[in-house]
Amino acid sequence: MKTQAIASFFSGALFAIGLAVSGMTQPAKIIGFLDVFGDWNPSLVFVLASAVGVYYLSFQLVTKRKTPLLGPKFFVPTRSDLDVRLIAGGLLFGAGWGISGLCPGPILSTVATGTAPVLILLIFMLVGLYSSALIGKK
Repeated sequence: MKTQAIASFFSGALFAIGLAVSGMTQPAKIIGFLDVFGDWNPSLVFVLASAVGVYYLSFQLVTKRKTPLLGPKFFVPTRSDLDVRLIAGGLLFGAGWGISGLCPGPILSTVATGTAPVLILLIFMLVGLYSSALIGKK
């Protein structure tokens, strides 16, 4: 279990460094990317393409193993259906991302700045997570 925690920490740290290096922690850059009908900044297409490429290659290599290195089995989603909750959640997530310019990863990596907008986003993100857990219980 300790090895899994250490691996998780370093994976998260690597992810945070990638967010910072790519500019994903800069709301103006995110909003510029999402503003396709205005002053569009396409630079994050390269970040997205790189992330998808690394994920795809890694997934192909890792799933050839019988078990993961640090766990008893692979946890691969099996559901492929779309429902109202999934679509509504995606729309809310996208709206929040577009309005704020930050998604959950960059919010967590910029919370150390202590600025009011980031802290407010964090609070609302946590309220949303808690609310979704309550809604999920039905």
